Amino acid sequence: MRFALTAEQNDFAASLRKIGESAKTPGVVRAWGAGDSAAGKALIGQLAEAGALGLTITEDNGGFGAGPVELIVAFTEIGRAAVPGPLVETAAAIPALLQALPDSALAAARLPELAEGAKLGTLGLATASAVSAGSAASGTVLALDADIADLVLLAEGDRLSVAVVDEQVTSIDAARRLFAVHQGDILAEGAGVREAVETAFDTAALAAAAQLLGAGRALLDTSVEYVKQRQQFGTPIGRYQSIKHHLANVLIGLEMAQPLLYRAALTLQDGTDATTRARDVSAAKLAAGEAAYQAARIALQVHGAIGYTAECDLSLWLTKVTALRSAWGTPDLHRSRIAAALRAESGTAA
Repeated sequence: MRFALTAEQNDFAASLRKIGESAKTPGVVRAWGAGDSAAGKALIGQLAEAGALGLTITEDNGGFGAGPVELIVAFTEIGRAAVPGPLVETAAAIPALLQALPDSALAAARLPELAEGAKLGTLGLATASAVSAGSAASGTVLALDADIADLVLLAEGDRLSVAVVDEQVTSIDAARRLFAVHQGDILAEGAGVREAVETAFDTAALAAAAQLLGAGRALLDTSVEYVKQRQQFGTPIGRYQSIKHHLANVLIGLEMAQPLLYRAALTLQDGTDATTRARDVSAAKLAAGEAAYQAARIALQVHGAIGYTAECDLSLWLTKVTALRSAWGTPDLHRSRIAAALRAESGTAA
């Protein structure tokens, strides 16, 4: 089967890319990391006006009722621009979680404001198979930008609560501001919560994979432009065969990850069983993460010493990719999920 984006989806991507380019995101990202979220919230508001935050929220809940394919179209551009903030949580994880709960009242009450960008949400997960923003050595549950989010949720096992925010935890990416959270007022509990959490995790992992793909493409574009300008022995280094090989390998990795991303989006859209969904989403997250990480390593290599400095804008994408690679499931977790799904399909015991 040949899959291609529609003209409308391509136009949507182009409009989001234009927003990202005009926002001059390096300055926005640095300000966000320093605790000044004004410019970042303004940018997120523009994305919301373009429809990026309400894509998977149903029309009954104030959204557009689009699907996972549109979600990855949006998050690829969000990743390309390195937009800061709890966007995976606001636009993917929380809508999937609340809309999968047996009680629809929570979704009806909370989602319209998230869809229109009036409020931001974040989510911490503490389950055996899902890790959201990450976890400290002690097993503390972390949530992204919990200090500025209007809605902070915590899912632990079969219980969903409004989270209480604790201290900030250091992240490799200064713009990914992580906070420890613990349980507050209970919103819902029971087996339905656990199933909804798994759906939310897969949706968020898919969005994070799209972010990684977009960030990887931005790193590749930046590297290609740089090797045309940087000279060694009077010759642009981009003319050297070894540099061309490195950049070609990055492109191949990104191109190979993209079909897995689309496959996972279609699997999620079709409502396939949880095992197949986990397999396809994990394959996409793993491939996109490794491809983006390769793009980061090669970008750093071709830029040389300047690439190591915090003053260089390249560093913002390098740290973003490094952090996102382990967000919403580490590579080891996703490899385990793929292996478990394949064993289940073949009837082989673990």
